[in-house]
Formats: sequence, structure tokens, C-alpha cells
Amino acid sequence: MTVTTTGGETQGAAAKSLEITGELMAAAEKCNAWPFEEARKIVKRYEKTGFPQSVLFETGYGPSGLPHIGTFGEVARSTMVRHAFRVLTGDKVATRLLCFSDDMDGMRKIPDNVPDRSFLEPHLHKPLTSVPNPFGGDFQSFGHHNNAMLRRFLDTFGFDYEFASATEYYRSGRFDAILQRVAERYQAIMDIMLPTLGEERRATYSPFLPISPKTGRVLYVPVKKVDAANGTITFDDEDGEETVLPVTGGKVKLQWKPDFGARWAALNVDFEMFGKDHGPNMGVYDRICVALGGRAPEHFVYELFLDDKGEKISKSKGNGLTIDEWLAYAPTESLALYMFQKPRTAKKLFFDVIPRAVDEYFSFLDAWQRQDMDQRLTNPVWHIHSGNPPSETVPVSFSMLLNLVSASHASDKSVLWGFISRYAPGATAETNPKLDELAGYAIRYYEDFVKPTKIFRQADDDERMALEKLSAALAALPADADGNVIQDAMLDIARQIPRFQDEKKKGPDGGPGVSVSFFQMIYEVLLGQEKGPRFGSFVALYGIRETRELIANALAGKLT
Repeated sequence: MTVTTTGGETQGAAAKSLEITGELMAAAEKCNAWPFEEARKIVKRYEKTGFPQSVLFETGYGPSGLPHIGTFGEVARSTMVRHAFRVLTGDKVATRLLCFSDDMDGMRKIPDNVPDRSFLEPHLHKPLTSVPNPFGGDFQSFGHHNNAMLRRFLDTFGFDYEFASATEYYRSGRFDAILQRVAERYQAIMDIMLPTLGEERRATYSPFLPISPKTGRVLYVPVKKVDAANGTITFDDEDGEETVLPVTGGKVKLQWKPDFGARWAALNVDFEMFGKDHGPNMGVYDRICVALGGRAPEHFVYELFLDDKGEKISKSKGNGLTIDEWLAYAPTESLALYMFQKPRTAKKLFFDVIPRAVDEYFSFLDAWQRQDMDQRLTNPVWHIHSGNPPSETVPVSFSMLLNLVSASHASDKSVLWGFISRYAPGATAETNPKLDELAGYAIRYYEDFVKPTKIFRQADDDERMALEKLSAALAALPADADGNVIQDAMLDIARQIPRFQDEKKKGPDGGPGVSVSFFQMIYEVLLGQEKGPRFGSFVALYGIRETRELIANALAGKLT
């Protein structure tokens, strides 16, 4: 089950087409963007010995539940480091990215997000690729289904990767040599592991987990004997019968900490990143790898994603966002940006982060056009697109589109394009397909997340006066006034009303500036939300006449 995906307009394909010049390599050498910092560790790793035939990047996936965005993030971030390494080495060193699924792990608990929990109960503790698939379809097992869900997205995004299954590696004999070595160096592994365990666990611990030939379950039982010469272990099966199994051929698997180190040693892994929860065990993985004759890879430890309640995202709980959920409301580039930014900082990963991620992506893409090479290498879009960002930008932000949907009650993109084409003459769905895509996302996101939370309120006397003056000021402007002119007219109104003055800010005449409460009032009364994008720009997009009608409806109580 090893699949290599490369095709189409992929990150891998983009990386191969980028011209790596001396100027680019020189700029990369001094760039402090984190992918370059990590790639330099791999370059230094081989500065004395020279590079091997291929440098191996690896990511791990535990298919105990449906893939979530954190899983995707490891592949996206590893791809960014891999591309940075390619630039630093002038594309003279072959690389591979192996996405390894620990699908031989026993199912220790039933995930919360499966259709029928009772269906899985008889299969607890069996390897995930031996657990029946609860989702239907043609997949052979629960593990095969979840692996396919991960691969489907990775293929859609266009990663250049190889997919590997622990089940296949164990059962096909690809791990036989390292398993035999674990048996031979059993005491060395125990000497590493035992100090990390509590007293009760030390009494029964073994790096080998036998798979019962009678029940098919992964057993956490004491190992009575390890015979390195014959490559076998002896243990009592679930019914108490003493049983001897070979350590090879998929008859046993390794506990998760030894499994990490053994895999690194067996495959000669050069780079692997993992979440903060693995950080305390990193040294254990390394020492086991070395004890088995390998060289520990370079590491990158990232912070974990949190759900809307600030709790760690879990595949089995199904909290936070799935890959498909993000992509239902935003383009893949926005997700890649979210993965690039501050990987060592814990971040909330829930639906409300999507609009900002979309707008930040297009802001970075727009800036790219004006930047020199040094600046471009620190721009996230360079890493997202493997050095070849697209030239397309959008004239309307995603947050602006959301407000446009709110004000216009649009349920299809054609309504939004009526406003967009007036605001940006010449822009059409055909000439700006990315903006057309965003329009569809905005309608869907608004319906599912903004509309249900909207709370309009009535304006009080001061606010009514301000809105009436604002409507009159808008009436005096030309119909095609731009956002800056409209914004200035709004500020002039607010400065005249003591309630909306801010003494800490200075207006153009040296008098008080405008309080943010003025704009908050506008959004709460007119759009039923606490904040939004620059309102002058919104009016330019929505239209002066339409905005005056919106104000009139608000003052008449029609919105509440």
C-alpha cells in the first residue's frame, strides 16, 4: 500500500519547475523563515559526510479517527521544509516525503464520531486494519477507510508524497530486520524505557506487543521470554495458554515509543515533525533509534491546535475542524497559510478563524507582487506555492463579501456579482474565477455561521441622530464615490457628536478623533454584528443608495 502522488498543478510539480538561481540560494541562506531554519539543520547534518542518495522526510498519522486538519498540517509544513531544503542545496539532492500511517495500532477506544458505536465494540484492541469499516463503502477496514480519507485530501491538494501503511510494513517483512534487532538489543531498549515508567508499569512492560493468534487483539501482557537467537517471544494468551510467536511477519508490533525509534532506524529518516505532546518523549525516541544502530532525525516540535473551547483537538472526539469542513468554506490556500503561521504557537482551529485566514492569504499574495527577493522568501505565499505564487488577486475581501451577503440577503453568486461588477468594472466570474469562488464560499459561510448569530438592535437617540446625518452626508456624495471619500464623510459626522469622540485620538484639525464605538454601533444596528471591515469600503461596494435604504430600514425597526 505504498502510493506516490505527483500530478497536475501540485506542490511537488511546482517545486520542480522553480528555477533555483545563485541569487535565490544566497537569499535563502540568510532567510529566517522557519522552513529555511529547519532545512538548514538537515544541510548541516550531512556537511561532513556528504548527502545520501535520498533525504527522507517523514510524517506520522494515527488513523484511530477521521483525519483532522492537524494531520494535514504535518504534511503541509514538512513539504515547506522539503522545498526550502531543495533551494538551499540547489536541487542537487533527491528527497522523499513518506506519510506513514500507524494503522496496526490497536483500537483502544471507540471514536465519538462513528455512525454506530455498538458495531465496533466487539473489535476493541484489534489492529485498526482488522476492525470492520463502520462507514460503509468498499473499504476493507476502519483503518483503510481513514487512510483513504487522508490520502484523498493530500491528493486533492497536490502533495508529492508516498503513503505507507504500518500493517503492510510489518506483515510484508519490511520491518523484520529491525524487529530482530530489537530482540537482540532487548535489554538496551528496556534500560531506556524502564526509567520513564511508573513502578506498576515497569513490572509488566515489554517493547513487544503480541497479537493474539486466537482473538486478533493487540495484547498488553508481560513477555515471559525473549529468544533473540530464534527471534521469538513467549507470553500467556488471553485464555492463559502459554504461546510462542515470532517477532517478524506481523505477528507482533512495537509499543509506540520503541516503534518511533525503530522506524527511524529502519528507514533512515532524516526529518520528522510532531506535536508538543510528543516533545517530552523525543529524547526517548532518539535514544532507541541510536540503540538500534540508527541516527536520530532532525526534529521540529509544533504547538497543538485547540478547539473553540481551548481544548486539544482529538481525532477520536471529532472536535475542531475536519479537512472537508474547512474546504467547504474557504480555498485550500487559506488552510495552508494557517499552517505556515506561527507553528510553535497554540492556535484555535475552529470555524471563526476561516475569514481572517482567507483575507490574510490574499493580502500576502497582493504584497508578493511588490516585494524583492529577500522579502518574498519570508512571505507565506512563497512557501505555500513552493516559490511560484499565482498572479491572481481579488478586488474584494472575503470579510467584505460576508457583509455584502448580509446586507443584500443574497442566496446565489449572481446577486453578489451585480454589486462587484459595479465596484470593480471589468471584473467578472470568468476573468476572476478566484473571486467567484470566494463569493460562493461567502454565501455558504454566512448562512451557516453568521446569520444564526446575528442580533440587530434598535438605535438610541444619539445613534439615530448619527445615522440620519450619515444618510444625509451619503446623499450629498456622488454615486461613484470611493471608499476613502465615504469613510471621511462618516468620520466628519462622528466627530460632531460628543459620544463618539475619542480624546486619545486626534482628528485632522487637531480636535478629538473618532471612537471605535461609532463603527461598532453601525455594524450592530445595520448588520446585526459587532464588527466588520472598513465601512467606507463596504458602502462603496454595496452602493450609496442601497446603504441609505439600509439605514432607513434600521431606523424604521424593519431589521430587528
